[in-house]
Amino acid sequence: MNRYDALRRDVPEWFRNDCPGAIEILSDPAQVRAARRHVTAQQPRGRQGLFGSLWARLRAAARPVPAGIVSANRYLWYLRDPVRFPDGRLGLYDRLLPPPDASAGVVVLPLLGLEGKIVLIEHYRHATRSRHWEVVRGFGDPGATAEENVARELEEEISARPAAVIPLGDVHPDTGLLGHKVQLYAARVDGVGRLETGEAITRAVTVTAAEAEEMVADGRITDGFTIAVLYRARLAGLFGQGTASGG
Repeated sequence: MNRYDALRRDVPEWFRNDCPGAIEILSDPAQVRAARRHVTAQQPRGRQGLFGSLWARLRAAARPVPAGIVSANRYLWYLRDPVRFPDGRLGLYDRLLPPPDASAGVVVLPLLGLEGKIVLIEHYRHATRSRHWEVVRGFGDPGATAEENVARELEEEISARPAAVIPLGDVHPDTGLLGHKVQLYAARVDGVGRLETGEAITRAVTVTAAEAEEMVADGRITDGFTIAVLYRARLAGLFGQGTASGG
């Protein structure tokens, strides 16, 4: 837990306990041990009866489920926090966060040429083991501005340069697991070049806004980021029927 304790000191905003009725992150060592033992004891056990119950207690005492920093790399930090739930239960709660020095990731809706057609890329995703129609997106580089991240992702994925960048707000992609905040943008581009095949991008197509929304409606687009940026672009008036100016 030493590295986890250091993280608590270095990034205190990740461990705030200032919201009444919320899930409290524990810091007292005795409470942390109790939370770990409780979770360990709740795990399925192979042995039944009295012996099985005794074995579960011994396991909870001797080898409780680990807590703290489970893993960390340049893209994701995986934390398992010891917590107290609002009803008083102790337990462990997993969450994924960007590295402490990372800038926000970006999702970019490329709008091609005078017609402003939408560029969609077919991207194979390891997590789902399948292909998805998506817009451009990526993690933020440490110290980079949002506009720099937008330009870099467009260049890397579709070899395009933004002539204009239009902010469309932020989105939290999965508040039950992810601590990430991602910034949504539209970008006007003049062309599409070489695709980043090394990231398993296989092809790009251009569609109208109506065609893109039809792809959402019939299930061809299921990527949450893509659906979110299309909706925000619609609300911003970029498709001609929004409720606000898109810049």
